[in-house]
Amino acid sequence: MTDITLTLKSLTPEAFAPYGDVIEVNDKNEIIPINYGMTNRHHALAKVDVSEGDGYPIVSIFNSKPVTLPFSVKVMERHPMGSQAFINMDNNPYVVVVGEAGEFDINRLQAFLAQANQGVNYHKGTWHHYSLCLNEANNFVVIDRGGLGDNCDEVQIPDNSSLVIIR
Repeated sequence: MTDITLTLKSLTPEAFAPYGDVIEVNDKNEIIPINYGMTNRHHALAKVDVSEGDGYPIVSIFNSKPVTLPFSVKVMERHPMGSQAFINMDNNPYVVVVGEAGEFDINRLQAFLAQANQGVNYHKGTWHHYSLCLNEANNFVVIDRGGLGDNCDEVQIPDNSSLVIIR
């Protein structure tokens, strides 16, 4: 049996770069004053990549039920035809579990603790777990691909493996 424990890491743009973009307000962003100086635009925080196979961008809201840690991962997914962005609408942290695009490798997964003010944009093909909010239910604005084609692959964690997320 393979036992893997993922300890949560801080979600930073540098640490998350192999998997996607961190969407957050910070002083490293390109900031453009707009609306006669009444608004600061934090510009181009993520690239929405949905055009493959005549895809088009859609905006949805996901309402996710909370989980408690430790949490046992049973399935991972990826979207081979487009990116997928999650923008937190509530004041709760959440967990992001990811693996690099390509062949699924259970031994290369990472887990991050996203703060309430952070969103993520998974690059096309990045393996990830579904939304894992903590404390209470969370709403997420989700920007991803609409259109024809199968844009969701899932892989089950083998029965002879244990993959657990801890703090």
